[in-house]
Amino acid sequence: MIWKNIAKFLKKNIGSPLYRFLIEKDPNMIILGGVVGVCTGFGAEFFRLLILFFRDIFFIGRFEVLNTTSLSWYLIILIPMAGGLLIGPLTYFFPAEAKGDGIPEVMRSIVLKNGVIKKRTIFLRSLASAVCLGSGGSAGREGPIVQIGSAIGSTFGQLFNISAERMKILVGCGAAGGIAAIFNAPLGGVLFSMEIVMGEFTISTFTPIIVSSVAATAISHAFHANNPEFLVPAYQIISYWEIIFYIILGLLSGLIARFFVVTLYKFEDFFEKKVKIHPILKPALGGFVLGCLAIFFPQILGNGYENIRQALYGHVVWYIAFFLIFVKILATSITLGSGGSGGIFAPSLFVGSVLGSVFGSLVHFLFPAITATKGAYALVGMGAVFAAAAHAPMTNILILFEITNEYQIIVPIMVSCIISTSIARYLSPDSIYTWNLRKLGINIHKGREVSIMGSLKVSGIVNKNFEVISENTSFRKILNIISNSKNWNFPVVNSNNRMVGILSLANIREVMFEEGLKGLVVAKDLATTDVVSLFPKNNLNEALEKFASIGATQLPVVDPEKPDRVIGMLSRGDVISTYNKKVQITNVQ
Repeated sequence: MIWKNIAKFLKKNIGSPLYRFLIEKDPNMIILGGVVGVCTGFGAEFFRLLILFFRDIFFIGRFEVLNTTSLSWYLIILIPMAGGLLIGPLTYFFPAEAKGDGIPEVMRSIVLKNGVIKKRTIFLRSLASAVCLGSGGSAGREGPIVQIGSAIGSTFGQLFNISAERMKILVGCGAAGGIAAIFNAPLGGVLFSMEIVMGEFTISTFTPIIVSSVAATAISHAFHANNPEFLVPAYQIISYWEIIFYIILGLLSGLIARFFVVTLYKFEDFFEKKVKIHPILKPALGGFVLGCLAIFFPQILGNGYENIRQALYGHVVWYIAFFLIFVKILATSITLGSGGSGGIFAPSLFVGSVLGSVFGSLVHFLFPAITATKGAYALVGMGAVFAAAAHAPMTNILILFEITNEYQIIVPIMVSCIISTSIARYLSPDSIYTWNLRKLGINIHKGREVSIMGSLKVSGIVNKNFEVISENTSFRKILNIISNSKNWNFPVVNSNNRMVGILSLANIREVMFEEGLKGLVVAKDLATTDVVSLFPKNNLNEALEKFASIGATQLPVVDPEKPDRVIGMLSRGDVISTYNKKVQITNVQ
């Protein structure tokens, strides 16, 4: 409410013509996009410093040399565990703002909430992710800064009370600015926002987003000059026969990316359903397990940027790199699956770089005359794995080019990214960002209406005050029941209260005027035995499809473990009414 009051005050005191120019006309989106980009650039730098602050506290300033020096083994276990204890309350009480990667929440807000993100997200996400990463959590800073930037964009949209469509654009501006600031990659930030977060390319969307990305990059340059995130030696294609090996690397990257996605969400389900401790303590448990792994593989702690650089220079031993492929996937899955806070972008780059290093070591050993060094394959692999995991080849081709400034190897990068993404899409229609959204019934590719219906469950609106009819009820008694009821359909049950059919008005009409049958038939004789029913976990899209398939107005909702046990009734009218209320609520938000 305070933001709307501020907007009204500005409108009244600035003057209506100027307000309309700044807030309601297209030039305002360019101005606001630039402002969002600048704020996101500063936010990204603050977030980076916050991570370093907590890292120095937790590791006593010794994190960067952890691979070559020895902290006490018990400290390596206790530090991630302590971080988990600190973030546990944040991710428990504010899961949408603090838990996990953050990018799926941004996508969800665009589809279901017209881009409205709670303002507290800026603070909560910064704090939770900084503590998690600072204490060695195996995750990245990219997902959190995208959510922070998007929340900044949404906050400006709420401040000026702009339309839903423009609110979404400002959210996209924040996402683009976050990636641009983190990687010093303005074009990559634009493509990331439009290909992954927003899922659309339009001129009206493109202009403010690119302004935001450039503005965020300018702020990044002010702090770090025009330096790429990863400095790499010069690479080139030794022989065009190498393209065959890069195709194979793309195939392997697609498979590893799919393995990463499945492992990540399997661990999330495991911690949610199988680990029987209070959710506040689960990040600490994840930190404990992570610390145990880190005793043997300290490289898995944090975002792994230093180890990526080592792989790009060919300084990682192939057999260590081989184990790191799977240990890093395991570590990230434990960190995020247990309720940690951080992104999956950097872990994907890490996994891709060590995969490429292993593969490059093999092909260079077998064919030294026609292959580049393993560092070149590490560079290509780091892009190919994330491209496959995110289903976003063009974004990764551009980002990889911008963060390395290496043009000579762009053809292998393009080949491997396209191949890996094709494999990943063949194996599953969902990326690492949309997997959980699909589980919630949200399909970002089918529009807001379908996603709203998919996000609502039958269990939330089922009517548990329903009437059943015994299978031996006479026709006269049936007529008496329906004449005093507001329902149109009645489950018919046996003596064990198990459903044997469904009785509708259509069934009754068939014999209503047959005088000779009224005294002979009972409910069981009239009921339809081929019953179409719903489960509580079904979403409303699935419910509407079943309503349409048989033209029914009501359907029974049954116990999933006992499909002949009715627990409620659902009407088509209730589904439509619930959808309309949800739309009104999200429009107001």
